[in-house]
Amino acid sequence: MPGSQIIIENFHSIALEHNPLDDPIARRVPVYLPAGYAESQRYPAIYLLAAFGNRGLKFLNDDLWEENIQQRLDRLIASGAMQPTIVVMPDASTRYGGSQYLNSPALGDYEDALLELVSFIDRKYPTLAAPGARALVGHSSGGYGALRLAMRQPATFGLAAAHSADLHFELAYRPDFGDLLRYYEKAGLDGLQALLADPHTALQRGASHTALNLLAMAAAYSPNPSAPLGFDLPIDLHSGAWQPEVWQRWLAHDPLHMLAQHADALRGLRLLYLDCGKYDEYNLLYGARLFTDQLRQHDITFQYEEYEGGHRHMKHRYDTSFTAISAAFQL
Repeated sequence: MPGSQIIIENFHSIALEHNPLDDPIARRVPVYLPAGYAESQRYPAIYLLAAFGNRGLKFLNDDLWEENIQQRLDRLIASGAMQPTIVVMPDASTRYGGSQYLNSPALGDYEDALLELVSFIDRKYPTLAAPGARALVGHSSGGYGALRLAMRQPATFGLAAAHSADLHFELAYRPDFGDLLRYYEKAGLDGLQALLADPHTALQRGASHTALNLLAMAAAYSPNPSAPLGFDLPIDLHSGAWQPEVWQRWLAHDPLHMLAQHADALRGLRLLYLDCGKYDEYNLLYGARLFTDQLRQHDITFQYEEYEGGHRHMKHRYDTSFTAISAAFQL
């Protein structure tokens, strides 16, 4: 039986044409095909979403002490823990680092691009093209994307697994704004603009990664094409005064604030899986606990686990989510 394959698709997204950052329209998207793959057979599909600052190709990295995604999937499928599955690794990266998998006039239409990718994959590969056989999995910003898309696109995705997802923005983001203010004191508005124009060079020269992350989140959550940076910030950079109206725009994207409106979509999932490390450095554990409390209040079935660990070094958790998803697929 032939072994598994990784095909690198060159995916051209119509949705990303004319994106405001002039980021690439054509994206390299790895597609995992299981051992014994045959076009005469239909397969379920997992869309594996990368974290902020990464794209799908990162899952293929070789590591001395860690399996890459192909090795992990090969092992799980060969052991019978997981059925043969097509796994797609999208590229939703931006010059700023990430898109949060949503549509934003400051970044581009990445939610639409992902839906385009699903149609592309279904046309080219023998997938079981139905929500019950199509899952989202992600970690960190990828976990956020998995939750958000599961809420907003139930006609496309019927299963979701979110590892250490961006939840409870009050604790996930708000504590970091002091770093942004300190960087602004050093660099000024010109420095922020330089960081956004060329993050690679700016970070090499000592720019704050935390500042870049918050600016990227502002581009996702509070875009404003007429603002100097292309988006509004929820804090005044001079006084540190909080800007409640802008912050409310951020909170509208927090899954904690989205859940009630999208409870029916979550209730209809064949599987909703969440986990988080007990010592997550971004305080995401508490967002996960609040989110699962809300799920209980809305009578939404889910699986949730807390494990010994922090935000990083979590790849072993894919064994749990992939296995749970595989068992819940509708074939």
